[in-house]
This record gives sequence, structure tokens and C-alpha cells, in this order.
Amino acid sequence: MHSKQDNKPRLLWLQGVTCNGNTHSFLNLPYLPLLLDKFEVLYYPAMEALHSFEEISACKLSCDVLIFEGAYDPLMKRNGVFMKEMLAHYAATAKHIVAAGTCASFGGMFKEAASHRNSGILFNEEEMNGPLLKHKKRIINLSGCPIHPEWMGYTLSMIANDQTVITDELHRPVELYSNLAHHGCTRNEYFEWKVDTKGFGQKEGCLFYEQGCRAPMTHASCNKILWNEVSSKTRIGTPCFGCTEPDFPRTELFQTKTNMSIPEDVPLGVPKRSYLTMAGIAKTFHIKRLEGKLIDYKTTD
Repeated sequence: MHSKQDNKPRLLWLQGVTCNGNTHSFLNLPYLPLLLDKFEVLYYPAMEALHSFEEISACKLSCDVLIFEGAYDPLMKRNGVFMKEMLAHYAATAKHIVAAGTCASFGGMFKEAASHRNSGILFNEEEMNGPLLKHKKRIINLSGCPIHPEWMGYTLSMIANDQTVITDELHRPVELYSNLAHHGCTRNEYFEWKVDTKGFGQKEGCLFYEQGCRAPMTHASCNKILWNEVSSKTRIGTPCFGCTEPDFPRTELFQTKTNMSIPEDVPLGVPKRSYLTMAGIAKTFHIKRLEGKLIDYKTTD
């Protein structure tokens, strides 16, 4: 057994039912070597660490930071050991427990495959009944499919510097999830004046009304903290899927559900009646500067 080195926090990354997306997303963090140097990495699925998975599954070690990726399945076994036993063992002593991704946070994609069994480690969608309920005060949910590497970078940097990560009611860091994905979107003026794009990949137009964009209802900082420091889904002409929210994945991802042409969901924080009034007024205006851009772009396609 290794002794704790230089008082560095001991970090352990376990996986449940997962596609490995969060593991690989984390590898894109520009300052990853510097960050990991602040920890004693006991085990990480995609790189060399102090221990093998065989040693980890023996449940004879302890950790300070436990990261769990993927949905929780009480019947899953790894190396002949039930994952629920490993998770319970390491969660008992960890000072911080981080759910990496929407599957670990709320059940995500794999909840849809086996909703009677798979869940997040604390929540099943918004219902708090996960296997680590008794450790809820130490759990930080980093939802996303996958998580933005900078979100994990921020959280681990705060932990390494012994700083408190303030979380919302769903245990997500307020610093990262208090914004909506809509905030910072380069298409917001089109959204305000109801100028819609009719297809993916186009540079102009709003993706909410025609393409099912969930950015106005999704807590995420994707348009504030850009992916690879340059881009986001909406910047390349793809609608936000709302992947950080407990109800992800929704059906009909590329459609905005409507009732008699009225959107079923409206932007968070705006009363539906007020939104419909404002939307109706905006629709009566024709902003030639914006509509002209959309027409010109279609013409050159």
C-alpha cells in the first residue's frame, strides 16, 4: 500500500455504466499535467496511475477525492466485485465525491435503457434516492454529456486549494451552472426577433423555434466557457440538447414541441403569458438586417 505523498489529496476515478465520454473529455484539459500533479492519482481509466484496477477492486485502499463516471447499476460487477461494494467502500472515507457527467449525476442515457435499475449516485432525474444518499453533503454533480473538461478542471482546482465549491439544489457548482447555455450565444438577437434558421450548420438564425434548441432552459456555461476555447454547439449551428439537465435525454431532440404553434417550454425565468405576448409582438416586426443575412446565406449555400 502506498503512503500519502507530500500531503497531496488521493484521487480515484471509478466507472459505472459508461461510454467513456467523460474520461476522454477530461484528457482535453490544456493544463491537465499541472492539475494532476496536485493529486496522488490512485487510479484513472485512461492513463497510468499508482495502482492497477485489481488493487483498487480489492477495496483495501482509501481516497480523498472519489470521481464516479457513468450510471450506477447495483448489479454491475468489475473484476468479479460488485461496483456497489467498491463505491460504498471508497465513498465512506472520501472528503469529496464528484459525479462526472449526466449519467453519474441523474442517470442520463443509461437510465433510459434500464430505468428500473440505473440511476445517478445521488439523483434519479430530480428524485434524490441514489445509493450515496447518506453522503449527499460531499457530492458535487458535474452534469453534461460529456462534461466540459474545464468544469472538472475548476472543481478539482478548488478541491486541491482547499476551497469550498458552492452548489445549487441539484448539487451542481453555482459558478458553472448558474448561467444558461443561452447566455453568450451568438444567435441571441435572432432569438429575440424570432428569425429562425431552417437547417443545421447555418451561420445565421435562431435554432430554438425550428430545431429544438434547449439553450434557454438549460443550466450550463457552454457559451461562456467555450469548448477548446473557441466553440460551442450553437456556434457551429447545432441546437443545444439540454444535456446538463435531469430530464436528458428528451425525445425528439431536434424538434421544439408546440401546441397550436406555441412552444411547450419557454425560457426559464419568464412567465409563459409574458413570453407569448413578447413573442407575438416581435413576430410582427421584420428586421431586414437580420432576415437579409439569413436569405443571403441560404442563397450562397
